[in-house]
Parts: sequence; structure tokens; C-alpha cells
Amino acid sequence: MPEAFWDVFGITDSGLRFDCIWVIDMDKETDDLVEPGHDLTKEHEDPFIEFLHCIIRFAVKVLALLMVLVIVWGIGDVIYVLYQRITAPPFLLLSINDILATFGAFLAVLIAIEIFINISMYLKTDVIPVRLVVATALMAISRKVIIFDFEKITPPFILGTAAVVFALGITYWLISKKS
Repeated sequence: MPEAFWDVFGITDSGLRFDCIWVIDMDKETDDLVEPGHDLTKEHEDPFIEFLHCIIRFAVKVLALLMVLVIVWGIGDVIYVLYQRITAPPFLLLSINDILATFGAFLAVLIAIEIFINISMYLKTDVIPVRLVVATALMAISRKVIIFDFEKITPPFILGTAAVVFALGITYWLISKKS
């Protein structure tokens, strides 16, 4: 493994290191990004809370590693789905349902990539990127809308989904307007 990998996860020759590795871009001013309750700052007046922040940051790094594995697994799934659909009779032809299944697999990988970007941004700035989280939620609900099977879903489900899309759209617009 490259040295940077071990550095990020706090692994040394003598074992696992439980100190915090704070990755902050010092060229950027992050004070304007911080909202109350959305940050895990490096220093805290209570040493116990500071220790808990270190544990949370380590857990986030583990989640980042696991998300990369999910992305790779998802790419394998996209390849498998495409292979299955193309090799099933009629050969090399895709029906609308096959195309929708393929879109669903593609979008699931893209959503996993967005979640990884959320995790990475959180590690770099110590701030939960609320706008990016809302954008990821919009992408996830959009995936759901794209793969709707209108023969099996009920009108209340469609109305509920429309309400969620509308609420997320308004939320994203308000957050973007504030920036």
C-alpha cells in the first residue's frame, strides 16, 4: 500500500495510532463554511470531547474506505447487469426494463461516489457539507423516479415522492441562495 494510505488511517509499523490527523486546507478560509452544530473542530475545551472527536474522525475514515469498496463492488454490479441483459435472448438487444435496470445500477454507483465525496469533504474541512448532502439526496430520489415501475406503484407513493423531490429542490435552492 502507498504510504499516504497508511498515513490517512493512522497505521504505523508499530500498529494503529489513535491520534487525530487533521486534514485541513490552510489556504482556504473555512470559518464561513462552519455552521453551529455541523463541525468537529480540532480543539475542544473538554479533553474527553476532543478524544471522542478523534474517534469519530477515525470512524469516518473507515467509512470512506468502505465506501470505496462499495463503489468498486457497484461497478462490478453494473458490468454484471449489462452482461446479463445483453446475453439474454434476444441477444445484444435491451428492452425498456433492461435499460431502466442498467440506469438504476449506474445511478447507484454515482450516488455512492457522491457519498464518498461527502465523506472526503468532511475529512478535509471538519464541516458537514449540507448542500452536498441535499444534492446527494436529490440524486438518490431522482434515481428512484427514473426506475419507477408505474404498473406496481400507487398514486399516494407517487405523490409522496413528488413532495420529497419538491422539498429537497426548495431546500437546495435556499441553501444555494444563501451561499
